[in-house]
Amino acid sequence: MAGDLSGSILFKLLYAFLLGGVIGLERELREKPAGLRTNMFICIGATLYTILSFEVAHRYGGDPVRIAAQLIPGIGFIGAGAILRERGGVVGITTAATIFVNASVGMAIGAGLYYTAAATALLALFVLWAVGRLEKFIGRQRKNDG
Repeated sequence: MAGDLSGSILFKLLYAFLLGGVIGLERELREKPAGLRTNMFICIGATLYTILSFEVAHRYGGDPVRIAAQLIPGIGFIGAGAILRERGGVVGITTAATIFVNASVGMAIGAGLYYTAAATALLALFVLWAVGRLEKFIGRQRKNDG
């Protein structure tokens, strides 16, 4: 089907590129394993799978969330790969959680929930930036108190 790329689908994919890129840029600047490209791919992929889920159900029948529902375990698998044991501790949990949230942003875009996707991406950036700084401050305070 040569004419299946509508303006709406293209907009959704570009919006996913943008929001996934914003989240990925924060990760890239902090030199985390899942950076710019990874987060863009996750958001774009989640968007497209959500679009496909609804389109396939509309064209051929079936449950419209069947394909989209499989994103969650797939993203969990990718996120699990970001978590590592290192020097008696665990690292990468924030990266895994970011991957999970970024996929939900993509799913929201695919479902046409543009404001929800933008608000979630902004909230994720706030958590990564501001809450991360708060955690560092609290850690310094603990060292000074101990």
